Amino acid sequence: MTNFIEWLKKSNWEFKLKEDNFFILPDDVLNRYKEIPKAYLEFLKIFRECVSPDEKTWFLCEDDYKNMTSAFKWNEFEIIGLEAAREDSDEEWEKEIKEWWDSHFPIIISVKNGYAFYAIDMSTDTGEIVYGIEPEFEETEKVAENIQDFFRLIVENKIVL
Repeated sequence: MTNFIEWLKKSNWEFKLKEDNFFILPDDVLNRYKEIPKAYLEFLKIFRECVSPDEKTWFLCEDDYKNMTSAFKWNEFEIIGLEAAREDSDEEWEKEIKEWWDSHFPIIISVKNGYAFYAIDMSTDTGEIVYGIEPEFEETEKVAENIQDFFRLIVENKIVL
């Protein structure tokens, strides 16, 4: 995490570190995502907030998962998709959206170039990181093998946030 923190500093990201390395995720998050990769849990222990210089991209931290800090909920893009499915009275589409998000744990939200996100694909053995963008949030592309690889690619400027 040291390299990532150095990258944040060099890239002028705003971030706050926790003093106690303690966090609690809400029960609804923990019940839905039972095996969050340890490397992301370590991130949650360290960071209170982590926001890009233009404030248009941010890592989801403990308070975000508790819906305490942002105009965007941690599962905002699932909510948007479900609303669209309900407007179309399409129960099958609604079910597909719920099932997809049940296996994709959002970790970053961006509004820089439209609504976009990064998520951990919990259905893969390695916890691949995927990138999605509006309008079809569930049509994603794999960007990293796992969360450690994701942080490495960010530090190497191979993933631009």
